[in-house]
Amino acid sequence: MTKPLPPLLPITYSDEVAAAKQRGAPIVALESTIITHGMPYPGNIHMAESVEQIIRDQGAVPATIAVLHGNLHIGLEKSQLEALAQTKDAMKVSRADIAFAIAERRTGATTVAATMIAAEHAGIKVFATGGIGGVHRGAEESFDISADLTELARTGVIVVCAGAKAILDIPKTLEVLETNGVPVVTFGSTEFPAFWSRASGLKSPLSLNSPAAIANFQSTREQLGIDGGMLVANPVPEADEISREEMEIYITRALSYAEEDDIAGKAVTPYLLAKIFEITEGRSLETNIALVRNNARLAAEIAVALG
Repeated sequence: MTKPLPPLLPITYSDEVAAAKQRGAPIVALESTIITHGMPYPGNIHMAESVEQIIRDQGAVPATIAVLHGNLHIGLEKSQLEALAQTKDAMKVSRADIAFAIAERRTGATTVAATMIAAEHAGIKVFATGGIGGVHRGAEESFDISADLTELARTGVIVVCAGAKAILDIPKTLEVLETNGVPVVTFGSTEFPAFWSRASGLKSPLSLNSPAAIANFQSTREQLGIDGGMLVANPVPEADEISREEMEIYITRALSYAEEDDIAGKAVTPYLLAKIFEITEGRSLETNIALVRNNARLAAEIAVALG
């Protein structure tokens, strides 16, 4: 007896993304957890709309990715973006549970890993985010390592970020990326950035100074048949950064609060970001928004260069 084919995955493209795919225009994927779990309403919708517009201004098309009531959306209409920004109970979906959210008809915001999966499925080669997840401090005991790192090793998307989130163990994060063969390229600097800070104190494995050079590097990887993604670290603009030394004071305090409150698993990152927001009286969020916009601009330039 012939095994029946699985039902078609419920994917919906926004009108703008569908038109871009039809004409072969460059597209930049955007995650949605930064909207639902990264900052409060209405700041999150203002940030999301401004980031999308930056991508358009550079000649590319934005595709914010999310699961809405079981449908995988590649690009959101304005009303959907507004609704998602006000959703209180959206799942935070990664590789392990994006299929669960779809199968159970749930609404979920995509992390770096889930956004990469969706982008590759949609044929989108470039993705802009804030900072990637990685190896958490104390991972030698907790084994808390983000799925973002293994996704970068297996999924062929260029991820533009401001480095690994500074709340992480950045040296171990870079080590895991190297072990998995993920090229790490810092744009315009020889030092790997640390999210809110332009410098982590660590030398970048690779450095390139133009979007065209990054696009050429990726094209060469494809010609050699090398699969997996590429991480492009884009330092936050100097005018918006908070120094590494200052941030380390805030991070240490936030980590102590997390330990006292017994925070673990997926709750760790949003908890720490919220605590750091409180400690810095909002400065960390201002820097976060600035670096996301900066990453969107570079991602769009790379997407155009790839085209």
